[in-house]
Amino acid sequence: MARRPERQEGEYGERLEVDERQKNQHELAFEEETRGEAPRPPQEGIESMTAELSTESQANTDRLIEEACEKGNLKEALRRVKANAGAAGIDGMSVKELPGYLRENWSRLNEQLCTGTYKPQPVRRVEIPKAGGGTRKLGIPTVADRFVQQAVLQVLQKRWDPTFSEYSYGFRPGRSAHQAVAKAQEYIQAGHDWVVDIDLEKFFDRVNHDVLMGRIARRISDKRMLKLIRGFLNSGVMENGLVGSTEEGTPQGGPLSPLLSNLLLDELDRELERRGHRFVRYADDCNIYVKSERAGQRVMEGVRRFLTRKLRLKVNESKSAVARPKDRKFLGFSFTSGEMARRCVAPQAVERFKERIRELTRRTRGISIERMIGELRRYMIGWRGYFGFCETPGILRDLESWTRRRLRCILWKQWKRGKVRFRELRQRGVGKNLAAQSAGSVHGPWRMSNSPALTIALPNAFFATLGLPSLVT
Repeated sequence: MARRPERQEGEYGERLEVDERQKNQHELAFEEETRGEAPRPPQEGIESMTAELSTESQANTDRLIEEACEKGNLKEALRRVKANAGAAGIDGMSVKELPGYLRENWSRLNEQLCTGTYKPQPVRRVEIPKAGGGTRKLGIPTVADRFVQQAVLQVLQKRWDPTFSEYSYGFRPGRSAHQAVAKAQEYIQAGHDWVVDIDLEKFFDRVNHDVLMGRIARRISDKRMLKLIRGFLNSGVMENGLVGSTEEGTPQGGPLSPLLSNLLLDELDRELERRGHRFVRYADDCNIYVKSERAGQRVMEGVRRFLTRKLRLKVNESKSAVARPKDRKFLGFSFTSGEMARRCVAPQAVERFKERIRELTRRTRGISIERMIGELRRYMIGWRGYFGFCETPGILRDLESWTRRRLRCILWKQWKRGKVRFRELRQRGVGKNLAAQSAGSVHGPWRMSNSPALTIALPNAFFATLGLPSLVT
């Protein structure tokens, strides 16, 4: 006689039916894989992706756990976690150890997920410096929890993302910060040259769990999935060796956090659309473009009221403002004034670039100029890949020139004594009189780094042969 399926009471009052044989149903070979190509974004246009604006029906969402535990989805989740690497959680397990752990423990983990008894571990608290000062709190899940979150993300994102607003650009497949900046520029050029710059105070730390879970429950009916997500939200945080409770917030550091934040803020997007506003949102960074300062103040007050009453979120008054776009930054960019507003690198981003270059070119580091330029190259190529989107190449040329001047200054300091400096200048093609005059100069290294002698001895081509990249593409 066939054994009847076991029944287990779930967190939300439902009765979960689990077949005893189910735990062996999804055996998965977690073999080492080569890193594959990232999934391509959908080919359909934005209009077709966002045509369905109503909340997703709950039909076919009562077996999401089974979908998350399908072999193909799990293999892709493992590949993504391995590609993203990252630090270990509170258990000390590294990403490299994850495949072996899953081979030995997947049957147990699969049963826990399917029965709604999987219990996420607390996240590890890490604080990193913010670009604008202060620190940002991250919550690093264990690699096993990251794997489960990634598997869940892949199932939920393909359902939810097409329903999000077309004016939301953060952490979405096929969308980018550059697209958000270009959209903002389009508004400005159309005459909406006042910006309501809204900064949410500690957004990821202050998301109300009940409000968020209410929005999630509108979209899915799988009670096990609801319990799992609630478990991730309430998993706790380990800081200084002690585990504390997490009663609010979606800690940054896990794969699921950006999707949950987009789901919550989608309600803000719909409200702004309903009011007919022209806006761009990237994660918790939201800019609304209007035609006058008075309209901007009115919009600011209305949005502040909506966020407080509806989503229980707080606007950071010290970082939010109604101003001209040229006086604000958006995703590292600003805009020139005038009818044809051009994208430019925000002053704060320029200063951060210089700070980083100063760190990499400190004379006290005691490394060779070749190694120093190798480190500069990696940073500058990444920086150029993002900020090369600006339309004011003059600032890029200035930063490139300033970086070379830093390197000339370092070499001049390394040469130290007058005899060494004279010899180096002569060997590099500087005339005898100019070399003698420069070697005996009383001026400091920074001023000398811009002198004719060093420009001749250490031309742009010299640094290019050592691998220093150009910032102007």
